[in-house]
Amino acid sequence: MNDQVNSVLLGAVAMASLLASLFFLKFWRQTRDVFFLLFAVAFGVDGIGRFYLGVNPSLEEHEPVYYFVRLLTFFLIVFAIVLKNKPRRGQ
Repeated sequence: MNDQVNSVLLGAVAMASLLASLFFLKFWRQTRDVFFLLFAVAFGVDGIGRFYLGVNPSLEEHEPVYYFVRLLTFFLIVFAIVLKNKPRRGQ
């Protein structure tokens, strides 16, 4: 039963991440701001990683591959924030 609850929660978080990715992608299409594109990619990577974790029973949350996906996600978010706050030329 506990494995079923974990699978349902992983699916819900994966769906929420992919929905957030679509949300940021919509704003990127309106503004063409790289900040929104990087956030969309970050949440997309997170959603796909969590979906893969849910459908692959041999992969567990403490595996190094899973942490690499999280590291990539957080790196993209931090990179987007740093890039957005970088002073522009002429200012």
